[in-house]
Amino acid sequence: MKVVKCADNKGVCRNCKMSDEELDEIVSVLKAGELIVYPTDTLYGIGADPFNESSVKKVFLAKNRPFDMPLSIAVSNEKMMESVAVLNNNARKLIRAFLPGALTILLTRKPSIPDILTSGANQVGIRIPDHPLAIRIIDRFGPITSTSANLHSHKNPIDSRLPLKDLRDTVKICIDCGKTVKAEPSTIVDVSDGTVEVIRKGAISQEEIENALRE
Repeated sequence: MKVVKCADNKGVCRNCKMSDEELDEIVSVLKAGELIVYPTDTLYGIGADPFNESSVKKVFLAKNRPFDMPLSIAVSNEKMMESVAVLNNNARKLIRAFLPGALTILLTRKPSIPDILTSGANQVGIRIPDHPLAIRIIDRFGPITSTSANLHSHKNPIDSRLPLKDLRDTVKICIDCGKTVKAEPSTIVDVSDGTVEVIRKGAISQEEIENALRE
């Protein structure tokens, strides 16, 4: 696994200083169907092409993750989110209140999303990470997988050390940007049918979500 260090490498940068050449190398790895480890505002994630079934399978195998546990997707904006899922009024409220940020929204997927990614379910989890490098990668490549960069059931990867130990040569490039800001996973909320249900508690509280929906 090749390690690429950010120019700042303090985990709190608001403007990404990575060179275009390094970014091109990262995108080329994704285009080749391989995996990367990348930072977000919450945890480090494994990035792969979500439309490439072979790449998605590599994510499950790298994590030793059961194939009946769906993966999520990271996008860079609301328009990109709408290209892969069906948005409703409550989804748009949450997007505008919390994204980019530590919220993953479960939505009805569009046909372009392969069954392997969602474990056959009709919903897909999507988030917009609040991290400048993650956004640059996604803007350049398109949607990527969003799942923690660790072996299944291991502790949360808040820096690059755990991915390097857990994932080894299953990943081509690991981007080291220091510690993540939140150090906890995103909250997962299902709004696929218009109602709202918190599936996993995380960095954003249920009270914050309910307050946003009332506005």
